[in-house]
This record gives sequence, structure tokens and C-alpha cells, in this order.
Amino acid sequence: MFIKNIAINLKKYSFLLQQLVSRDFKVKYKRSVLGIIWSLLYPVLTMVVMAIVFSNVFKMSTPGVSYLAYLLSGLIMFNYFSEASNLAMSSVVGSFSLLNKIYIPKYIFPLSKCLFVGINFLLTLIPFYVVLIATGTGVNIFHVMLPYAFVCLFMFTLGMGFILSAVSVFLRDMFYIYGIIVMLWTYLTPIMYDIKLISEQLQPWLKLNPLYHYVNFVREIVLYGRIPQPFTWATCAISSIVVLIIGVLVFKKTQDKFIYYV
Repeated sequence: MFIKNIAINLKKYSFLLQQLVSRDFKVKYKRSVLGIIWSLLYPVLTMVVMAIVFSNVFKMSTPGVSYLAYLLSGLIMFNYFSEASNLAMSSVVGSFSLLNKIYIPKYIFPLSKCLFVGINFLLTLIPFYVVLIATGTGVNIFHVMLPYAFVCLFMFTLGMGFILSAVSVFLRDMFYIYGIIVMLWTYLTPIMYDIKLISEQLQPWLKLNPLYHYVNFVREIVLYGRIPQPFTWATCAISSIVVLIIGVLVFKKTQDKFIYYV
């Protein structure tokens, strides 16, 4: 029933959702000379800095594939999750003035943040494909399967956004705690390094991380030109659906109490 109500309200409040996403764009690029171009430059500049550090200082490499392509394929996926979940976490608390004045379905706020960052994510695919072509990695027919990983990542992030936005209303310390969690999560996800460099005893534990499978799904297609294993397909789908359902349930159970805490 709650899912049905969400679908009905999304149609009813679609204009509001568009306005919230539009507002975020205007706020983010206000008084910025380059404006939206930063969405293209930022991942490239980040990748260049990290590539120089990890390939030259820490001597990281990925035999058989371009390290730049390997690094960026992990960065764009993880950066979307990190930015979207962080913005979603503060979305309800940051919308206190609106919640006090008019009735708005509260899940609109974390959803709008995930969509806003999602548009930026799509823009980062432009420099991503430039890097693929420039490094000789190229493009193959299996790239048509990439939206599957992107949708799974979006669902997982939205579920986390629902959980975080609900918890942060009651526990403001979550803003600081989550910063530490994301930092740890960054290093536990094979973004800068190949998971094969980790001891075989630890690899199964790292593979419990859903983000590993989203990133691995993309790399299997982009870097190695092959269809991901059925286990990877299933893991991406199951992890995203489970987290989204948990997020919806947590948000539904706590949303009526938000007004007393925000």
C-alpha cells in the first residue's frame, strides 16, 4: 500500500520534485564561472590526481587494462553513492521550513537529492567515455547492459538515503558518524586497487560489500569486454532491492515523528 501511495504521490507532486532538483542545481552552481562544466571536470581532475598518487607513489597497476579507466570506473560509481547518500541524509532536516508550512510527502526530499546527483552522474559519463577512448580501452556491445548496474546503484543509494535521512532526524551525530563510515567504505571498496592484491582470506569479506558488485559489474563490461556472471547480476539486484525495501520501511515507520524533532 505504501509503495502504491508513493507511485500516486510521485505523479501528483512531480512538478515539486522537478523544482527541488532544479533548485539544487541553481544552488550548487550559483556564482560559479564554469557552472555545470564542473560536473565534467571534477571527476577527471580527481582521477588524474589519484592516478598520479597511486600509480607513482604506491605503484598501483592493473595488468592488462588501463589503470586510468580502472580507477575512473570505480570512482564514478562510488562518488555517486557517497554524494547522493550524504545529501539525502540531510534532506529532511534541511527542509524543516517547508515541512512546517505545508503538507509534502517527506520521501520527496531524499528522492530529489538522489535524482539531482543522478543527473550529475550521467554528465560524468561523458569524460568517462573520453578516457575509455583515449586510453585505448574502447567501447563494446556489452555497454548496453550498464544501465542495469546504474539502476541497481540508484535503488541501493535511495534505500540508504531513506534510512540515513530518517535516523539523522533523531540522531544529529549521524552527520559526523556517516562521514567516518564513508571514509572506511571508500577503502573497503576496490576503487584504487585490484581486489586480487588482498589476501584470499579477506577477499570474501570485501565481497560482502554491495558496492563492490556494482563496480565489478561495470568493470567486467568496460575493461574486460565480457558479460558479468549470473551471480553478479543477482547480487546487484538482490542487494539493491533489499536495502530499498528496508529504507522504505524505516522511513515509513518514523516519518510521522519527524515534525517533533526537526
